[in-house]
Amino acid sequence: MNQSASANPELKRPHPAAVLELLKPITWFPPMWAFACGVVSSGVAILSHWLLLLAGVILAGPLVCATSQAVNDWFDRHVDAINEPQRPIPSGRVPGDWGYRIALTWTGLSLLLALVLGPWVFGATVIGLALAWAYSAPPLRLKQNGWLGNAAVGFSYESLAWITGAAVMLGGAMPDPRIMLIAVLYGAGAHGIMTLNDFKAIAGDQKMGVRSLPVQLGVKGAAWVACVLMILPQLAVVGLLFAWVQPVHAAAVASLVAVQMVMMVRFLEDPVGRALWLSALGVTVYVSGMMVSAFALRALVMA
Repeated sequence: MNQSASANPELKRPHPAAVLELLKPITWFPPMWAFACGVVSSGVAILSHWLLLLAGVILAGPLVCATSQAVNDWFDRHVDAINEPQRPIPSGRVPGDWGYRIALTWTGLSLLLALVLGPWVFGATVIGLALAWAYSAPPLRLKQNGWLGNAAVGFSYESLAWITGAAVMLGGAMPDPRIMLIAVLYGAGAHGIMTLNDFKAIAGDQKMGVRSLPVQLGVKGAAWVACVLMILPQLAVVGLLFAWVQPVHAAAVASLVAVQMVMMVRFLEDPVGRALWLSALGVTVYVSGMMVSAFALRALVMA
C-alpha cells in the first residue's frame, strides 16, 4: 500500500476522533432515512420489532455508509490533498495504510451484521458494499465518470437502504414489488443530488482526471441535468401514487416537487455558488417526499 503524506510522521495509529471524522457521520443520514422509509413502507408494526430496527439503522449508517466513506477517502487521498487537504488521510491524522485497514474492517463488520438479519438483507448489503468499493477503487473506480459513479451511490444510499429497511422488518423476506419500484425511483433521483456535490470539487477533479458531470458538461449543463434527474423520478412517483389510489399522498409529493422546482430556478442562476444551498434545502424537501411516499405504501400493503 502507498502511504499518504503525513504531517505528523511520529503518529503510528489514528486517534479515535480522526477515525470518526474519516467515517463522516454527517453522511449517514441519507441511507438511514431511506432505511426508515423502508421500515415505514413495510406495513409491519415498528415497536414490536425495535431490535431489528436498531440493528438495521446501525447497518445502514454507521457500518455500510461509513465503509463507503472510508473506502472513498483512501482511494481519493491524492484528490483530497488538492480539494480538502485537511481531511484525516492527506493531513496525516490517519497515517500510513490505516485508512485501508479501517475500510476492510468496516466491510467485514457490515457483512457479519447483515448475515444475522436474513438473506435478503445480506444480499442487499453485499451489493451495496460492492458498489462502494467499485465507486472508489481501481480498476472500476466508477467515480471517474459522473454518470456511473453518481448512479452507483444513489442506488446504494437510497434504493438499497430502502429495500433493506423493508426486508429487515419482514424478517429478511422480499418486499412488495411496489415498495421496490418506489425505492428505485428515489435512488434514480439521488443521481441529481450527487451531482450537486460535484460542483465544489471542479478544480481538483479536472486536475486528477475525474470526469464528474460539471467537468464533462460544464457548469450550466451539469446543473440542468442535476435538476432534471431529481425531478423526473419524483413525477413518476406522483403518477404511481395516483394510479394506486393514494391521491392525498400523491398531491403532497407533487407539492414538495413544486417547492424544489422553485428552488432550482434560483440554483440555475449560479450553480457553483448555490449548489450547497440547494443540497441543504432542496434535498430536505426531496427526502420529505420519500417519507410521504413510504406512508402511502404502508397504507397500500396493509389494505
